[in-house]
Amino acid sequence: MPKYIAIHPVAPAANKEDVGPIAKKAKSGLSTDAYWVKSWLKLNDKGQVDAIYCEWDAKDAQSVRDALTNTIPELPFSEVSPMAEIHSEDFR
Repeated sequence: MPKYIAIHPVAPAANKEDVGPIAKKAKSGLSTDAYWVKSWLKLNDKGQVDAIYCEWDAKDAQSVRDALTNTIPELPFSEVSPMAEIHSEDFR
């Protein structure tokens, strides 16, 4: 299944603990069309979350957008794009 990245700006910045309930809610809205894999929290200089980057496996970008809109509308996204991974070990 293709991979996608969803970018969520967080303004105002939030505490890391505030992300847990949103993550649980996101997990509840998964389907075979869009499955949340993992996320990275971008922290500001105070240790607060000011952006979230979420990796998804999905049939297409629209399936990710639909899952986000329907499941966690309180966490807007600025972008959903195809992604690919590279690993440093591939370049030894």
